[in-house]
Amino acid sequence: MEHNQDNTERRLRINEIIARKVAQLPESDQNLLMTGSAYVGLNAAFCGLIANSFFRRILNVRHARITSALPMAVLPFLSTYVTYRSVVSLPLSSGDLSCEACTVIRGGMVGLIIGGFYPVVLAIPINGALAARYSSAPLPQKGNIWTYWITVSQPVFRKMVFPIMLQTMFAAYLGSKQYEVLIKAFELPEP
Repeated sequence: MEHNQDNTERRLRINEIIARKVAQLPESDQNLLMTGSAYVGLNAAFCGLIANSFFRRILNVRHARITSALPMAVLPFLSTYVTYRSVVSLPLSSGDLSCEACTVIRGGMVGLIIGGFYPVVLAIPINGALAARYSSAPLPQKGNIWTYWITVSQPVFRKMVFPIMLQTMFAAYLGSKQYEVLIKAFELPEP
């Protein structure tokens, strides 16, 4: 019990020191630390909108543009924002993440999986439901559902390679920049 209390107090002291050091940084560096996850989330929202557009064209869905665009922008943004913040930004700013390679890999993986693949996969059921509702494309019979969706998704995934790679590189680069800003903060003298 006493060990946990000592750990908690130690963590609070570390967080206070980091917060004081970060407060000494120029405003642009502080903004990078505070809003970096929002930038990654915005890129994920764009990936979602692009994937949504591709699936709408393939499935000939002409109705409900806002109905499909809204979740394709909001859900990837929120999930990427929360995941990047909890996996990269908060551990960095609390002292739990102190390895540049780890930060870059974590950022890149969040960008790839949550910011890149997730929006494309999310577009499948949304646009599939719209295609079924408006009978805009012939949908599969019971036996070949997987084959149908794999066939429909392949051209979208091919077209989404560049946005997904861009999202991955951006999130990894942002993680690297946030790490550099934190190291710069640690090198500042105590106020």
